[in-house]
Amino acid sequence: MESPAPKSEILSTEKTILENRFGVSSATMNWSESGLHKRAGSISKQQNGSTSHKGSTASEDDEKLLKKETGSSNYTLRPSAPAHKRSKESPLSSDAIFNQSHAGLFNLCIVVLVAVNSRLIIENLMKYGLLIQTGFWFSSKSAKDWPLLMCGLSLPTFPLVAYLVEKLKAEDYIPEYIARLLHLINCSVAIIYPVYVIEMVNSGLVPGVLLMLIAITGWLKLVSYAHTNADIRRLALVGEKPETPIDATVIKYPDNITLANMTYFLVAPTLCYQLSYPRSPIVRKGWVLRQFGKFVVFVGLMGFIVEQYINPTIKNSQHPLKGNYLYAIERVLKLSVPTLYVWLCLFYSFFHLWFNIVAELTRFGDREFYKNWWNASTVEEYWRMWNMPVHRWLLRHVYFPCLRQGIPRDAALVIVFAISGIFHELCIGVPCHMFRCWAFLCIMFQVPLVVLTSMLQRKFQSTMVGNMIFWFFFCIVGQPMCILLYYHDVVNQQPYSQ
Repeated sequence: MESPAPKSEILSTEKTILENRFGVSSATMNWSESGLHKRAGSISKQQNGSTSHKGSTASEDDEKLLKKETGSSNYTLRPSAPAHKRSKESPLSSDAIFNQSHAGLFNLCIVVLVAVNSRLIIENLMKYGLLIQTGFWFSSKSAKDWPLLMCGLSLPTFPLVAYLVEKLKAEDYIPEYIARLLHLINCSVAIIYPVYVIEMVNSGLVPGVLLMLIAITGWLKLVSYAHTNADIRRLALVGEKPETPIDATVIKYPDNITLANMTYFLVAPTLCYQLSYPRSPIVRKGWVLRQFGKFVVFVGLMGFIVEQYINPTIKNSQHPLKGNYLYAIERVLKLSVPTLYVWLCLFYSFFHLWFNIVAELTRFGDREFYKNWWNASTVEEYWRMWNMPVHRWLLRHVYFPCLRQGIPRDAALVIVFAISGIFHELCIGVPCHMFRCWAFLCIMFQVPLVVLTSMLQRKFQSTMVGNMIFWFFFCIVGQPMCILLYYHDVVNQQPYSQ
């Protein structure tokens, strides 16, 4: 064991620690020799004792000593002490602005945003009154939408057929190619059936959109269920098996081909099937109730913004591609702010609140339904982070299968955006009873934006340029333009005009 250091050496070391740690020179402090000798004595005792807590106690004792010295009358900042000791940048300079917290400015922006929008809401209510009408959401036609309700209730038939096909294949009653053919027919009917019902029934917009969202979600799950089980069988042929996630029950094929397993996959907040999922230990009932209360509030806020701001604006607008283009630009910019608010409320309500509610009730462990897409520096980065369930599905069942087939990366990326555009068009065009392909074209327009923002990021070595382009094209221009295009195409149709 080493011998304890002499007190004089500890005293010198202690001064050096305080000077280096706190930036106070010996000239600016009237050192209390008695206090330092007491400190040196305590260190000597620590050296003679146990060394298990040596690293942690040294820092704590330094802090205590500084507090003791600064609180005493012996601490004096002399006039001769230098006030400027090193070169520093101003907090808002270009070299220092990104290396510090701006929480105070962020809070200021929130306060100003609330104040400005509160004034606009009050001014709007004083000028136009309360414009909320139930006709947009529920009308006399809603009672005639019962075929859509019956169609929605019958959609679980298709997962049942998929389960039966996998059960037959697992027990070797049918060959692989027959199973693939049956899954292909089942998936095709699952998406054609609701489209046919909506087209045959002159339904409202909102019920049609809800039915198409449910049908497309079910279709994506059916494809994943069939594709994953087929891939597990291919792995078994070469003696391999899929990886088991952490915090998940170990299930082997074909023990997963059960109705309980299929039912859990249908209700779980994911589009990618696997043998088992990470599970949370308990269901927090109070937490679920609080999140559901927030969900109701934000859905109501969306309805208020749509009725009070968006509907009156689009009714007083013209077709953006016809007539006065300057007036069209003014309408697009006027729609941009309320549309952005609705979109942000929609994201928070469903991607955060609703998905987490479902995950909590089903004890689904992986709750990364989105990433920090608001910081995306390129459009490609945004699409990778904004909707994680769809992103994982496209990677798993479209993008990487294309690469394995020898398709170039750029072509595979175009295929991914094309499939995404088709489903966006189905969600909007079918309930509107028309196919103008505006949603599809808007999604395909993301491909050149991906190239542009990636090029700008490499050129300027900055994430701000791509992020600003994303916000401008996607939120300020893209969404309001789509709303105006679909609205005027719908109202100009003969049945709606009558």
